[in-house]
Amino acid sequence: MKKQDLFFIGFLILLFLPFVIFEPVYSVYEKFNAGHGFITSFIKFAILATSGELLGLRIRTGNYIVKGFGILPRAVVWGVLGLSIKAAFVIFSAGVPPLLGYLGMSTPAVILASSFSAGKVLVAFCISLFLNIFFSPVLMTVHKITDTHIQNNNGTFSGFFKPMKTENILAGIDWKMHWGFVLKKSIPLFWIPAHTVTFLLPPDFQILFAAILGIVLGVLLAFASISRTDK
Repeated sequence: MKKQDLFFIGFLILLFLPFVIFEPVYSVYEKFNAGHGFITSFIKFAILATSGELLGLRIRTGNYIVKGFGILPRAVVWGVLGLSIKAAFVIFSAGVPPLLGYLGMSTPAVILASSFSAGKVLVAFCISLFLNIFFSPVLMTVHKITDTHIQNNNGTFSGFFKPMKTENILAGIDWKMHWGFVLKKSIPLFWIPAHTVTFLLPPDFQILFAAILGIVLGVLLAFASISRTDK
């Protein structure tokens, strides 16, 4: 383990430790999160999901910082994606239970709000399933487009605001990787089970857990990239 790894681990510890040790700090966070869910979603994803990308970069290249990677624009993108994820969580959490009721399930919304049970797992799984079928492919493709745009402009913040050549980016995407791993494998094998757990959590913890999963995503994509390169 190198010094840069210790700094990264230390950063994550310092990020979470105050909320664990100091009750007033957690209380302030809890109140702010309850009243400003979209703001905290932006912050959580900007920090945690970007940290996941840095960890993935470390796995692929041996370094957390690489010229042209564009940490700041990636953080902005993740923050905006965090807003869309928060909106999607609200929409699918509210919309799927009535659908299950229409299909014959008794009081799915009540079951979801109740204590842990097989029925609650089923409702959470269905929310995750519909979320990942209808929303996640669009989110992941948009993220791929923005990542490529950042790379094409050498990771600069000013370059991030240049016109995005979406058609050219879409034409140049490695669809074998994007479809074969990101969509076809990671969604059913990781994201649907992971988000099932997410929707079993209290609403105030769901976005935080989803942002933490962004760290896992960075690791998964890094190993997938290495595996594809080896082949």
